[in-house]
Amino acid sequence: MDATEIFTALLEPAGKADPYPLYAALHQLGEAVQPMPGVVVVHGYDAVSGVLRDPAFLVSDAAHYDQVFPGWREHPSFVMDSILNLNAPGHGRIRSLMTRVFTHRRVAGLEPAIARLTDVLLDQMAERGGDGSPVEFMHDFAFLLPVTVICELLGIPEADRESFRPLIRDLAATLEVGADLSVLTDADTSAIKLREYFTDLARHRRASPRDDLVSALVQVSDVGDGRLSDDELLDNLTLLLLAGFETTTNLLGNGLQVILREPAAGAAVRDRRVPAGSFVEEVLRYDSPVQLTGRRRADPVVVGGVDVPPGAEVVTLLGAGNRDPRRFAAPDAFDPLRPDGGPLSFGGGPHFCLGAALARLEGAVAFQRLLDRFPRLAPAGEPERRAGLVLRGFETQPVTVA
Repeated sequence: MDATEIFTALLEPAGKADPYPLYAALHQLGEAVQPMPGVVVVHGYDAVSGVLRDPAFLVSDAAHYDQVFPGWREHPSFVMDSILNLNAPGHGRIRSLMTRVFTHRRVAGLEPAIARLTDVLLDQMAERGGDGSPVEFMHDFAFLLPVTVICELLGIPEADRESFRPLIRDLAATLEVGADLSVLTDADTSAIKLREYFTDLARHRRASPRDDLVSALVQVSDVGDGRLSDDELLDNLTLLLLAGFETTTNLLGNGLQVILREPAAGAAVRDRRVPAGSFVEEVLRYDSPVQLTGRRRADPVVVGGVDVPPGAEVVTLLGAGNRDPRRFAAPDAFDPLRPDGGPLSFGGGPHFCLGAALARLEGAVAFQRLLDRFPRLAPAGEPERRAGLVLRGFETQPVTVA
């Protein structure tokens, strides 16, 4: 297969379901390819890392969308004032404000709460599946743990949390490569609902601050020269909610699939022969929750031996970089003790994932306690994968726990 055929296959249902053989074929062609005019696909580990870390490579911001999709401003689902879609200087200003409140100390301090929440969910799974009945892992655990954690962090009341899942799923659909414009109808409706919710929550936190991220962001947005505008505050709260559980849910589901397919990997974590944190790092490399992202730049450059013309779409395949045989020995083998770690799954450079530490912490706590609690965890039917390439995960994974 040539580069065009491989890239086309990646966008088809079979390619999205299992992109790894296609990634292997790309690696035979070097570190980057140009499958069609105006598009460069970067898949080698070093080349992907170089693009992500180079601030000259830009994300698609409002000015770019004005050129390629002038009607985007009619769709509230485009949260263009979030750090996901901002370049310098706006990106640095807002990220620095968010970093002040999303600190390592605050995240590390969540470990006891995450452990308690995990145990509550495991108790509920044990109650549902105590007689051998199947338990739906994705809904009963992989979704509920991250959404509870991020909502606790943001300060969202418990009664409101379950309603967020369909809203976030609608927004996540807009991130997929080649998404049909029809997805914008539901996404716009969901974006409006989230915006109204966060507007009301921010108003309450201004009047009665609490020890949560919404209160902290409201405070930093109201003082100093670098404050957040109302649109920036609301868009970044939406982003935190989306990123806070959508990707971690996929991390937990992808990790469970490894455990079910390779029981020895789970047993090694349960027996403490493999640290849970190392297991999480290898899940991130082996089956990344986020498979690709995009960049562009104004001037010509060479990436992975391929000429990138000004304005070209640069598709960085994180999942392919994580399976690059030039970087990882036996890249298709799951080895949590491999000495050549360092997955690209959280990106790099200015846009490195703000919640990476939280996702790693949740995964390490969750997998250790899950395996300790259910040593006979087993599949109870065929899992259903989500139909996507950007966000890779499962819709359902039935298991037995008794």
